[in-house]
Amino acid sequence: MRLPAPRTGRLALLAGALLTMLSAMPAAAGSILDAVRRNGQVRCGVSTGIAGMSQPDSQGVWRGFDADICRAVATAVFGDAEKVRFIPTTAQNRFTALQSGEVDMLTRTTALTLARDSQLGLTITVPHFFTGQGVLVRRSANITRATQLDGATFCATQGSEIERNLTDWARQNNLRISTIPFDTPPTILQAFLAGRCDAISNDMINLSANRVAAPTPDDFVLLPDIIFKEPHGVLVRNGDPEWAALTRWAVFALIQAEEMGLTRENVTQIRDTTQDPKIRRFLGLTENVGTGWGLPASWAYEVVRQVGNYGEVFQRGPGGILGMDRGPNRPWTEGGLLISWLWQ
Repeated sequence: MRLPAPRTGRLALLAGALLTMLSAMPAAAGSILDAVRRNGQVRCGVSTGIAGMSQPDSQGVWRGFDADICRAVATAVFGDAEKVRFIPTTAQNRFTALQSGEVDMLTRTTALTLARDSQLGLTITVPHFFTGQGVLVRRSANITRATQLDGATFCATQGSEIERNLTDWARQNNLRISTIPFDTPPTILQAFLAGRCDAISNDMINLSANRVAAPTPDDFVLLPDIIFKEPHGVLVRNGDPEWAALTRWAVFALIQAEEMGLTRENVTQIRDTTQDPKIRRFLGLTENVGTGWGLPASWAYEVVRQVGNYGEVFQRGPGGILGMDRGPNRPWTEGGLLISWLWQ
């Protein structure tokens, strides 16, 4: 008589059968990239409108740093910088839009945090903009440092890290403050102009945009204090390392191009004449560094030709429109924090 297998033995048999079934199933990796290709466009989550970062112009064309990050990814995938659908998101719905698949990637003024990287089912692929949380006040208030704002009321973005950072900073400096949250930068500015708060606290990008958008920008002052560091970057959904890697390297292409002195204007001439092995490899003349994603050898060349390098993207956006200094957003060769991984 055959005795029934011990329970542990049956579990082992079931585990082995499950592993066999899983190994026979099609891999999920690459599914987002495949869907992007089927859709014929990159659906990019951006802000509802921040000058210099992502905002439609008078013709309805999205302009700014984040818009160009989206175009760089579209160029890598399709060879066409315009195959992007820009989807405005607020601080409240940005992560839901990405989690639900409404957008394929998110690049907007979003701080990169441990909780967001570990608890939301999202992947931070690359930091691409380094800034910090600051304070905007009226010049007439004669405030020169943020620590003078004891008892003040702050306008801030709802559903962001801004309120928590303010609370931590106030506690650290023994200050009493209150915060009024709003959903978008324009509503924050309107409340501030209406006198509902004494100051605005946000990342320096939003504060610079608030100041520029004010009827009389010179009536407002950005204080020198940085309350909290704030790196921004590209986020995608978990579960597709291929798509995450491609978005990362599209940003690296912008950074590497600036390090190599390649611009939209000179990249074609340099491609046709250079003997530098590193530049030739980067431009796809000697090997295809995009083989793993099914991209043509010239994909990085097309990114530079159609979008430019990081410095050009910065200058068209926060540098030129908001007058922001590049600060840490310089190449590592110039003392900044921007560095690409190796193109080999």
